[in-house]
Amino acid sequence: MGFNLHAAIIRLLALLPALTLHEFAHAYYATQAGDSTPSQAGRVTLNPLAHLDPIGTLAILFLPIGWAKPVPVNPMNFKNPGRDDIIVSAAGPLSNIFQAVFWAIIIRILSLTAPGVIWNSEGSATVVSGFLSFMILLNFALAIFNMIPLGPLDGHHIVQNSLSYPQSEQYRRFNRQYGMVALIGVLIIGSMTGILSWLIVVPAVIAGRLLSGINILQAIIESGIW
Repeated sequence: MGFNLHAAIIRLLALLPALTLHEFAHAYYATQAGDSTPSQAGRVTLNPLAHLDPIGTLAILFLPIGWAKPVPVNPMNFKNPGRDDIIVSAAGPLSNIFQAVFWAIIIRILSLTAPGVIWNSEGSATVVSGFLSFMILLNFALAIFNMIPLGPLDGHHIVQNSLSYPQSEQYRRFNRQYGMVALIGVLIIGSMTGILSWLIVVPAVIAGRLLSGINILQAIIESGIW
């Protein structure tokens, strides 16, 4: 299976705002919590170039995935380290949820005011509705994926700071030593068994359909953007 330029462009256009706003949210709320590290690193910006990871960007073009550079933060600088670390960690996934809701509202508005933009004369999804549906699916999937409480993902910070001190320390040591390995194992096993799709894609599709009023997966397929 060769390189698909059309699919690569779609991934790039969709992932750039999703990843940029995700990392910006981390940086912004970390700064608000008293940590100047993101600001010193030039990450409190909506400029995608400040957040792109070279390998993650290449992955966007050649693989159905992609990632940005993690925002450097020092929780010890937070006004309330435990509470603020949860807020800063949750800010990224929440930004993706807000984006998904925003695009779903756009589909709702267009369906009522300009249905021809969403559906063609044959009743199939247009490129516009397919792309907006993909944005919804992508952002919900990113939010769910980042809440996995393993490795460097946001979910592990939230769980760690929600535990009592002895449990938190044990969990922190586990993640430092085995978190990344465990995450890779979950991704491999989840992909091979299809469990990952049921845990991430299916909830994202259901949420997208409820909010937008259309079957976003069907729209993505019918529009031919993927």
